[in-house]
Amino acid sequence: MTRVAVVVTLLALLLGIGCERQEEHVVIEGPPEGDVATADDTPAQTAGTEEVQEMAWTITSPAFVNGETIPAMYTADGENVSPPLIFSDVPEGTVELALICHDPDAPRAGGWTHWVAYGMAPDIGGLPELVPPELRVEQPELMQGVNSSGKVGYRGPSPPPGKPHRYQFRGYALSEPLGLDPGATKDELEAAMAGKVIGEAMLEGLYGR
Repeated sequence: MTRVAVVVTLLALLLGIGCERQEEHVVIEGPPEGDVATADDTPAQTAGTEEVQEMAWTITSPAFVNGETIPAMYTADGENVSPPLIFSDVPEGTVELALICHDPDAPRAGGWTHWVAYGMAPDIGGLPELVPPELRVEQPELMQGVNSSGKVGYRGPSPPPGKPHRYQFRGYALSEPLGLDPGATKDELEAAMAGKVIGEAMLEGLYGR
């Protein structure tokens, strides 16, 4: 074999080995898709983004079913007394309960408030019919605020003629005592409850003329 032939043969061998090594390198660095987890495959977790969910509880009444008509005796057309209410599944950790009865359909801006009550123990179980219109009630023990008429206690529905209005009895389970004096308005009660509500419940009744 001549010197030129030897040189050509050696170059061919070297080039062949280089190509094989390059192919092996490509195979090693290119594993099947999905075999290796990447940063994008891991669910993102952002610290401090968890939200505290309010716990549900219920308010019912033996006088009317949720979403149905409130009997006339609990309105201004009847005896104008507060309806009986039952509280169930009050959230654990509740130290005080509050209640607001409000008509969001009233023509007055912001609606019309019919009842403001608070200072109730979490195990009160509900309210009887005809809670007396007093700032401090001994049985059951609670305090009452003023309604949109400027009077203490419950004032029944008295809507203008037309489509029935919604009367929402909203209950609030509170994690801290309010320390609120009797005679508060709806706005004052809501301001005092800010940041303390751990659960809400609502019973809605209808009434029209």
